[in-house]
Amino acid sequence: MTGTVLGVLADDLTGGMETAAMLVAEGIDCAFVTDPDMVEASGPAEAIVVAQKTRVIAPGDAVSRTERAARALLARGARQLFFKYCATFDSTDKGNIGPVADMLMRVTGAPVTGFCPSAPGLKRTVYNGHLFLGTELVSESPKRYDPLTPMTDPDLVRVLQRQTAMKVGLLDHPVIDAGGAALEGAVAEKAGQGIRYFILDTIHDRDLDRIAALTSDWKLMTGNATIVQHYPPVWRARGLLSAPPHRRVLPAVNGKGVVLSGSCAERTLEQLADFEKAHPVLRIDLTAVESAASAVAAALAWAMPKLEDGPVGISTSAAPETVAAAQARYGRDGAAALAERIVGDLAVAFRSAGVRRFVVAGGETSGSVVERLGIRSLMVGPYGGPGIGAAVTEDADPVALCLKSGKLGPVDLFARALASMQNPENAA
Repeated sequence: MTGTVLGVLADDLTGGMETAAMLVAEGIDCAFVTDPDMVEASGPAEAIVVAQKTRVIAPGDAVSRTERAARALLARGARQLFFKYCATFDSTDKGNIGPVADMLMRVTGAPVTGFCPSAPGLKRTVYNGHLFLGTELVSESPKRYDPLTPMTDPDLVRVLQRQTAMKVGLLDHPVIDAGGAALEGAVAEKAGQGIRYFILDTIHDRDLDRIAALTSDWKLMTGNATIVQHYPPVWRARGLLSAPPHRRVLPAVNGKGVVLSGSCAERTLEQLADFEKAHPVLRIDLTAVESAASAVAAALAWAMPKLEDGPVGISTSAAPETVAAAQARYGRDGAAALAERIVGDLAVAFRSAGVRRFVVAGGETSGSVVERLGIRSLMVGPYGGPGIGAAVTEDADPVALCLKSGKLGPVDLFARALASMQNPENAA
């Protein structure tokens, strides 16, 4: 192997961790960092994931931060860059998927690239360019109520075209299903028509195999984490990996455990309710908060006595109507910033109080927690299913984390994740 086979640019920490976990599960030696300055210091690695909190920041800031990471990965010799975003294509008409992709095309010199958000195993599929969550169009799912990136148009060709001056086209399912020379020919024909961005129909896992074979030599590819799992077999078949598969088991971490939740996704609300059956949960109502400091003080006063008896949960998550009320009071960005400030301050206080096991729900929330804890790199364990990826800091007093996407994971994830941190060999 020469250099790094894959450099991943993730637009949030939960997705970045999931991507790294999938590569680790496939036997790839994968490093995970949150700061581009750590890329060079990450040591030999077949893949490197740089996860930054760029999904919903201003497009210009997302572009500049991602470009810095991309150039660091290219300097390490990454033969391909992969821009990772959410399976629900979280973005607005201003970005950030389109603007970041435009920059990466320029930096890599890629002539074309693909967009593959699908995760068929999770019933996130694209057909005729339209994004489905199960049997529902994304525009008819709860995702239409997302407080930051509501998805109200299911046609990803239209969604992406509003974000970029590049010509966007579709590789529909019949040509994806044909694969091989037919698929390569379709790309060449459409590229000759000026199309540079391809939305990729994907409804089966076998479609991902065909897409991986098509794109494994492209300078740039984009999508959800799921497609990344399909690259290692292609790399091995093409002799790009000289080392045998790498097996990684995380060290056990004991100490107090806490769940911190900022996601308002329906799945997270269900997980909180399940966790509360056996553990105390404090729900912070942002519409009644006087200040972040007062909310943090009250939460700590509630939690500290209870931590001696086991894990606790603290949440700023809420149903859509409560989120709307908080946004009416503070503004959309103000409400999100307040929630992240509260959870970030709590994480710092809990770590000082001896908490060493954290489950954090929500991509933006996870970014705030990791940033406030000053974590710049993590050892990521193998993927165990949606939302079950785990990691440990690499220092003398390690902290274990499970950074969970708001929309993913089994209902009983919180308690299971905290328990698995104490015995990773038995993790689900």
